[in-house]
Parts: sequence; structure tokens; C-alpha cells
Amino acid sequence: MMSDRQPRYQRVPKTILPLILLALAPAALATSWSSPPAFINQASITQHYYDGINDDLASAGLGSEGLQAPAPTPADPLNPTTAELRRLAIYNNYRALVDFSSSGGFGRLYGPNINADGKPGQGLISGYEFLAFTGKQNVGLLVQVPDSFNPDEPCIVTAPSSGSRGIYGAIGTAGDWGLKNGCAVAYTDAGKGTGAHNLQNNTVIRIDGTVVDADVAGNDSLFSAPLTNAQRLHFNEQTPHRFAFKHAHSQKNPERDWGRYVLRSIRFAFYVLNTKYNNDNPSNARITPNNTIVIASSVSNGGGASVQAAEQDYRGLIDGVAVSEPNVNPRFNPNFSIVQGDSKPLFKHSRSLYDYTTLINVYQSCANLAAENLTAALNFAPSSDACASLHDKGMLHTTSVAEQANEAQQIINDYGILPEQNNVQPSHWFINVPQGIAVTYANAYGRFSVARHLCGYSFGAVNGENTPAPLTDTSAAILFATANGIPPTAGIQLINNNSPLGAQENRVSVSPSTGRADQNLDGALCLRGLATGFSIHSGNRWDKKHFRDYIRVKFGIRQVRVKGNLHSKPTIFVTGRSDAILAPNHTSRAYFGLNQWVEGKRSNMRYYEVTNAQHLDVLNSVAGFSDKFIPLHHYFLQSLDLMYAHLKHATALPESQVIHTRPRGINGDGTVPDLDEATHLPRIAPTPPTRDKILFSQQQVRIPD
Repeated sequence: MMSDRQPRYQRVPKTILPLILLALAPAALATSWSSPPAFINQASITQHYYDGINDDLASAGLGSEGLQAPAPTPADPLNPTTAELRRLAIYNNYRALVDFSSSGGFGRLYGPNINADGKPGQGLISGYEFLAFTGKQNVGLLVQVPDSFNPDEPCIVTAPSSGSRGIYGAIGTAGDWGLKNGCAVAYTDAGKGTGAHNLQNNTVIRIDGTVVDADVAGNDSLFSAPLTNAQRLHFNEQTPHRFAFKHAHSQKNPERDWGRYVLRSIRFAFYVLNTKYNNDNPSNARITPNNTIVIASSVSNGGGASVQAAEQDYRGLIDGVAVSEPNVNPRFNPNFSIVQGDSKPLFKHSRSLYDYTTLINVYQSCANLAAENLTAALNFAPSSDACASLHDKGMLHTTSVAEQANEAQQIINDYGILPEQNNVQPSHWFINVPQGIAVTYANAYGRFSVARHLCGYSFGAVNGENTPAPLTDTSAAILFATANGIPPTAGIQLINNNSPLGAQENRVSVSPSTGRADQNLDGALCLRGLATGFSIHSGNRWDKKHFRDYIRVKFGIRQVRVKGNLHSKPTIFVTGRSDAILAPNHTSRAYFGLNQWVEGKRSNMRYYEVTNAQHLDVLNSVAGFSDKFIPLHHYFLQSLDLMYAHLKHATALPESQVIHTRPRGINGDGTVPDLDEATHLPRIAPTPPTRDKILFSQQQVRIPD
């Protein structure tokens, strides 16, 4: 039955310890895959079957048309059922990850109704879903097993959530591909998730999405802020109507454990599969790492989590890695540089996400006014006040607003941010991407309590005057399904507690040191200081309290640095050159160079960089994006196809390369033509021409223009 599988030597090399264990106790290792993992809360495991008619695994019964329709609404908005919450969560997570417009390819080139062979299908996938908690942090694990799963040719795909999303956070990416290819899909929220604690009402979210009193939920809460009741009451007295979020306020720095949670999701998947398909002989595992293809996958933070897992995989659970735009923070290695085309080599690569994001967070509101950005899509939050405040603080030296904006943009680009990212950044500033990342990750890395109000920030809903107010009851009831885990989200905003006019929504607030409505430059400078260890205002090292905070954040960042050692696992990174969230020079390009340096000829990593592609495919349906950018998701799916063929049939992986795509452009009548695969989306070349090859040569990562 497995004649097309390749010998084990083509898979992950075993380390010495597992080989010794295998020799000493083969029976124990064989049966362990059928035993319930010790890290699973057995009482938390739930199981549901979805028939593929009324409900399904991939789209909660909505199908392609349902995902393009208005959001499903609960029959009772104040008391949604678990099934309604699941359907709404899948709807929102699927749509957040891909361009869901028909003209952009949804329902034609990708989507629930497009089968693994690229042909139209029914779009509804029947099968089982198993949900559980792991660890003291109540990390969510979910395994979906489609009815098409073949226990004689088993495969597992990991799908840790992207961003700070919940358990269904990779449903439209790795989940979609895995289910269509008959693989079990192992999801995890990786300790982030949509755990939101309403501190005013003391309500939390359970693993099934329902909202209950924190005391009633107890250990069934996705997240409860580590505050005593007295501390919470004092907090509410000082700052009413606020929320704590799991990623920011768990005080656990969950990112350091993302890889471990992915490995646990794989282990849980083996247990589920052996329980389901081996009931007649539970003492002898039928489905094991030795006969199962396991691909570590997902996008963004989920992709980074799978890379962490691959680096930490000393048991040989993972056979290959295929990730898109992964959030990796490579250890800095000064022994190589990065050069694109004929540009100057970049030696200061591998900056952390927190480092370059907090720099952008300081300068972007002014840079939005740069000449090249004035026509950028969704450039709705430029700030001449920010330019003036930066100038007054000696951080910009030119005099006119236009000159200051261009200077701010140059400072950003001099930090290793590609010019191809510039036209995308204004939209991300408008939707609060760098602001939300900077606040959440500062709290997470430093393990600060929500009661600390780090740099004067908090999370809460606002009223018409942009001051803190209760979140509506209907919005609170569906937070599990609508929130992405990192405010601003689902009606919960970033609040500037320090605004002289009283606490206000961050972007409309006033900075105390400037007296200007400069979108809280003071807060941004405080967050930046936690990346540099210096007070931006004076250029001097901070006082002891702030410097201790900087050390805490620095230590947290050190905990999430990846080493570049994939243990020779075949690996594919796919990244868009215009990614304005995860800068390629500091993530994928830097990781590729580090891996080549660490593994040398043993490396089996491939890096595919796609032109005219950015991080948030969902924006591609927006005017100003649709004519300029193509879906990176299309190449992520190709990378999974390539990896699966490589592991199953030993098909060679194409060399690292730049894929030069063609934007859709604008027709003579002002419309944007439909995305067409043949016209706009060249395939990853099996044998790329020399001019397109990405190389590591003479201590340089060489990226063709």
C-alpha cells in the first residue's frame, strides 16, 4: 500500500538519542503513539462529526458562496450557540487570510470549492473534529480528520494560527490545503488565541467560544488575567471598561513556546488517528512518524511557529516544512550580508520584529506624507503634527512638511525596509498594524501585567467621543469569532491613558510632551525605548526603572530567536517582496542566509520570493491594491504541492528563486481585469534561469531584482 513512499533515509535524520531509545525500547515507542499524551487535559477533549452537507470541516457549511456572503448571525445575538460561534469564527478567519473577491481568484483559482487538482468541486468536506486543551496556559489544540483520510497512506499538516488568532486561525491556508489532500490537520492557537478577559465585568471566553463569568469558567477559560479580585477591582476603579488579552497579558511570552505547541499538536494528531483507526488493536500503533508524511506549515506567526518546531524537532516528527511569510526572528550572524540586484549590501539584517516595528511606529505617520506615498491605497491617517513633533525633538532635521516626510521615509528604508514595502505601509498604519504589534509584543516579551499599563496603553471599547466605554453586549458575546487576538479588533481599541484630555483612542489622542494630536508620539517613543535601551527624548540611557523594562523586553526577544538549524529537513519559505509587516531583510532573507551558514551543503532549504505580493492578501480586493498586487496565497499552495510531491515521490524541489509576477493593472475604462493564472501568475520554475536564482555565495545572500 505504501510502495510510492521513499525509504526513511530521505526523511529527517534521527539524532543519537532517539536511535538509542529505539534500540532499547522499540515496543514502548511504538505504543506511545496510541496512548493519550500526558500534556492533554483529557476532560477537555470534545469530538464532533460534520457531514459535509449541513456543516463541514473547512467552511462550517458555508462553502465558497457563503464565505463571500454577509457574515452569518446567531439566532439569539446575546446567546450564540457553540455551532454558531464556530461557523462565524471560520467565516472571519478564512476571509481574513485570503482575497475573497471573485476577480482576485476566490472561487476560481482557490477557495473551498477548488479541489486539490485545481478543478471545481463541491467545497464541503466531511469528517471529524477533535478539540482539547494542553498545559497550564490552556493552549488550544484541534485535529480535523477528513473522511478522505487514508490510514494506509497517512499524512498530517500542521496549522498553527497566524497573527494572534484563535484555533481556526489557519483554516483558510494550511487547513484548506491539508483537508483537500486527505491529510489530518493539526491546529494550535500556540498560546495566543482570542482569550479576552473583560476586566470590568469579569467575563472570559471558554474553549468552545462561549462567554461566562471568570469564576464560573475556572480552568476552562482560554485566558484569565493573573490578577486577584482586589487587584482587578482597583484596576477598574482607576481605568474602567478595559480588557486583557492573552498574547499581550498572559505574562508567559507565549512566542518562546510556539514550536513546542506545534510539536504537541502533531503528537495529539497521532493519538487521535490511532484512536480512530486502530480500535481493534490499541496496544500497537498503526499510524506513526515512520509511515506518515508530516508537513509543518501555515503563514505569518503560524509559519514562524512551524519553523520553530522544525528546529526543535529531535524526535523526527516533521518530514518537511512549507511556510508562507513566516514570522522568524533569526539570530544575527555578522558573517554574511544581503544584497538585492546592484544595491549596497545590507550588513545589519536580522533585526527583531519588535525592533523594526517600533521604528516604523515612530516615523510612519509622518512618512505617510512622503511624495511617493501620497497616492498609496488607504493612506487615511497621515499626520503633519507628527512631523512637527519629530522635528521639535531633533529626530527630523528638515523644515518643510514635505521634506520631513521624505526624511522619515528614508530613515525607515535605511533600517533595511525595502522600497517595495513603502507603498503598502500607509494602509497598515491606518488599520493600526504597527501600533497593535508594538504594544502587544512589548507586553508579551517583557511579561508585563495588564495592570502595568505599559507606556500608558490599554485596550478597550470607545464611544462616539473616542473615550473608553463598555463593549456592546452583542459584540462581547461573539468575541471568540470576531477578534483576531491583537487590538484594535472586534470593537476593542488601543487607548492612550496619558492623553491630557483624558484617556482617548490612540490615534486621536494628544501627546503630553508636545501638546499635539500627533497620534500619541509619546507612547510610540516609549515603546521604541524598550527596543533600544535609550530615552529617545534625551539620547541618554533610561532611568533604572525603564532600563529594567528594556532588559525584560530584550530577554523576551532573545527567547524567540531562531537558530537557522533545520536538521537538513526539506524546507520552503515563500515571501512577498512587498511584505510591510514582516520585513524580508530581517525575516525570510536573513533566515535563508543563516541556514546556509549553519548547515552549508547539508541544507535542504528553498526560498521563493514573489514580486508584487504583500502580507495581507485580504487587502488585494481594495482599490489601489487590486491593480498592483497578486495573491501570495497562490504560491503558498504551490509550495505545499511541491513539498508533498517531494516527500511522497522524491520529486526534486526547485532551486531558490525570485518569481516575477505581473500585476493586473487597470483597463482603459478604469476597471481592474480579473486575475488570470496564465497572464499574471507564472509558476515556480522547476529549473529557474540564472537571472532569477537566489544564491548564497561569497558570504552573501544574493537576491535578483
